[in-house]
Amino acid sequence: MHKDKYFKIMSISTLTIFIVACITLLPPRFKGNISYNDTIFTLGSISIKWYGLLISSSILIATLIALKQSRREKILEDDLINAIIIGIVVSVISARLYYVLFNLDYFSKNPSEILKTYHGGMAIHGAILGAILSTYLYTKFKKNSSIKFLQGTDLFTHVLPLSQAIGRWGNFFNNEAYGTPTNLPWKMFVEPQNRMPGYEKFEFFHPTFLYESFFDLIIFLILLYYIRNKREKFGEVTALYMMLYSIIRGNIELLRTDSLYIGNIKQNVLISIVLFIIGLILFINLKKKRSVNIEKK
Repeated sequence: MHKDKYFKIMSISTLTIFIVACITLLPPRFKGNISYNDTIFTLGSISIKWYGLLISSSILIATLIALKQSRREKILEDDLINAIIIGIVVSVISARLYYVLFNLDYFSKNPSEILKTYHGGMAIHGAILGAILSTYLYTKFKKNSSIKFLQGTDLFTHVLPLSQAIGRWGNFFNNEAYGTPTNLPWKMFVEPQNRMPGYEKFEFFHPTFLYESFFDLIIFLILLYYIRNKREKFGEVTALYMMLYSIIRGNIELLRTDSLYIGNIKQNVLISIVLFIIGLILFINLKKKRSVNIEKK
């Protein structure tokens, strides 16, 4: 299939699914006429949660898209699958560890909660760092690997925003990750039991999960187009992801009511600034190298 045709199909499909979900699920929930349960069904002592289903589904979809791109780059399928499996394990551990470290006061008093990830507490920046680390280690120590380091991070980061866009809807079903009070037309009703301390008297809040889901989807479409049509050096997509996501996350974080802090600064705002700078430096350096190569020809 021609790459431009594939991009159009993916764009139309993802946007259609997003619009349908917004039209069918959001209006009654935002008005407070209905409350969705975070559990799909229960079998004995086992509960299947929307959050878990959405995360696992997002990983599967992202993997299938990454596999298609890897074939175009002549990467061995076994190599990519092995790297993904290792990356998922390391990312989950690092996402939890990151969250625990920034909530050390609570977890030092409640150490039994550290392993109870089903109670919540996974940090996306920790997951990203874990995935980058696992990609580096895999490409460095795997003999005859068909994946180069920045090539691997490009494959990961070009599908990551789609996975994030899907995963954010888990926050919707969990009644979490919302913003400050608002009276905007798209305000979201939050039940009293789910309101953050200090906001008990307010009823309507910014649906920050929706903001991020929408912009993550846009970033995914930009990166999908870029990797298939514009990329000239491995690492360019990784750099663009760092910059684009940092802009979105940093601004949305200013609205969040459940942020982690470093002193008086929101941790994710600070991390977003750092990642943006790293991404910008990487992108500029890659473009300079490309220019040098062109001049040498």
